Amino acid sequence: MAINYKIAAVGDWESVMGFKALGLDTYPVAGAEEARSIVSRLADEDCAILYLTEGLARQMSDVIEKYKNVTVPAIILIPGREGSLGIGRGSMDDAIVRAVGSGIL
Repeated sequence: MAINYKIAAVGDWESVMGFKALGLDTYPVAGAEEARSIVSRLADEDCAILYLTEGLARQMSDVIEKYKNVTVPAIILIPGREGSLGIGRGSMDDAIVRAVGSGIL
């Protein structure tokens, strides 16, 4: 039996609604506590890729750490309405070093 994985975006309304046009499930949230609940639920519901704004990720480091070394869901940090905080780039660099053994970016 095949699993139908989801792709979702969680963040402030302005940051995630563009993903809806691409067919992703979108979850505009008001704050980190609401985002925590949604991320946990999506992880339990076969969400394979979860886009999360950097601003929320900064407030939810425990959640990011919980899913850091698991295959599903892959949490990809994206800039929010305030622009890039550099957190997504740093986490991508760390993932590449773990996978390849050295930085390539």
